[in-house]
Amino acid sequence: MTRLRLLAIATHPIQYQAPWYRALAARPELDLEVFFEHLPGPRAQGVGFGVPFQWDVPLLDGYRWHCPLAPGAPRARGAALAALARRIAAFRPHVVLATGWHSAVLAAAPTLARRAGARVLVRGESNLLTPRPDWLRAAHRRWLRRYDAVLAIGRRNREWYLAHGVDPARVVDCPYGIDNEQFAARADAAAPRRARLRRDLGVPPDAVCFLFVGKLEPKKRVLDAIDAMAGAPSAAHLLVVGHGAEAARARVRARGRAVSFAGFVNQGALPEVYHCADCLVLPSDQRETWGLVVNEAMACARPAVVGDRVGCEPDLVLPGETGWVFPSGDVRALAGALAGAAAEAPRLRAMGLRARVRVHARHGIEIAADAVVRAARAVTSTHARVVRSAG
Repeated sequence: MTRLRLLAIATHPIQYQAPWYRALAARPELDLEVFFEHLPGPRAQGVGFGVPFQWDVPLLDGYRWHCPLAPGAPRARGAALAALARRIAAFRPHVVLATGWHSAVLAAAPTLARRAGARVLVRGESNLLTPRPDWLRAAHRRWLRRYDAVLAIGRRNREWYLAHGVDPARVVDCPYGIDNEQFAARADAAAPRRARLRRDLGVPPDAVCFLFVGKLEPKKRVLDAIDAMAGAPSAAHLLVVGHGAEAARARVRARGRAVSFAGFVNQGALPEVYHCADCLVLPSDQRETWGLVVNEAMACARPAVVGDRVGCEPDLVLPGETGWVFPSGDVRALAGALAGAAAEAPRLRAMGLRARVRVHARHGIEIAADAVVRAARAVTSTHARVVRSAG
């Protein structure tokens, strides 16, 4: 069996994508290489997070990768484009996988791949919740013709592709996921330390702890979660994990409410934070195209209260089964959802276990790797048939 040479293109290493690359590298059907535009240093990595940092989990282990710039060097678009062209010429991929089209390097992927005779896949995040002008919708329709197949991260992303004229036969379901097993194991291992960890995080021992995890930026609507605590029952407590532009406003807004702040927590320590909580809350608006913190919480056996404009909502949150859904931006409805969840505290553990089963069964890294193999085989076999018939 001929191994398909697959070149994945990304702007930089991302903590959620690294396990996916490792799973692809382990597939006997593929010869994988990942091209990164740059390797950000602590300062660049911290943009939006509010603090300089480096991820404390391995991002570059377990797969072959290439980057034209030294770690921490500033981005250089021209150099990256030239380096990508050279890498494609040297590697001679059968298939190129672009992880979006939001940078010059990613946008150039289809053209450079075609010149080398390679097929092109793309995995984006767009959905129909964000209003767009007619000219941009038309541009997206034309743009999507450049790809041989598209990888849909979930239901709303699939709907976006179909609404923009992509043939259903060219849409391959490739669900967004995290390293479920790693998160579950680390969360479960924190059980003996739960009482101490909650105390250190400022969570009262008998409280129903709702957890917000993410950048403190407008689209996440952390202020809605804080405001909702004014109408939450006395047994409820909100733990805010993260930093960002709205950190100061959030602390002011939280005065006199059952809210504590943990600041930025790196990836390796997040599972034990999820274990300390009883339920995730994600009030984001439609700019939250997915919301992988919901995957993280569910892998740690925690249900979620999620706004209905969050991208992952229809895929992960089954009301009354794996969580609750409320109209995004409606603080009163969010307060009601938190009150309902707190009132059902004895059920939260069972709901969390159902949530864990759901993400393991439908949103695992291996499932996403299977989808890439399936798509790569499909586009290369179709190309071969076209070439033979033309000959």
